[in-house]
Amino acid sequence: MSINIRPLKDRIVVKPLESEEKTAGGIYLPDTAKEKPMQGEVVAVGPGKYIEEKGDRVPPPLKKGEKVIYGKYAGTDVRVAGEEFKIIEVKDVLAKIE
Repeated sequence: MSINIRPLKDRIVVKPLESEEKTAGGIYLPDTAKEKPMQGEVVAVGPGKYIEEKGDRVPPPLKKGEKVIYGKYAGTDVRVAGEEFKIIEVKDVLAKIE
């Protein structure tokens, strides 16, 4: 997938993973009852945070293609080319899924 969006500073663009359509007991959930996913795949990574004192940039510890877990209210929802994405600061990423 190729998108035309490039995050700035220490932000990443995440494609949220699909939420479950069915519960463990086999009950199908309507769209209104589904929780928003807090997991996604990194599709773009910014250049990193600039530290003026050192005159250097610290690259984010994430790479394109990695799966992450982020905070429930983290980031900003955006729609690009008909697809939903989240722009999240690296500090709001809670964990990588391996």
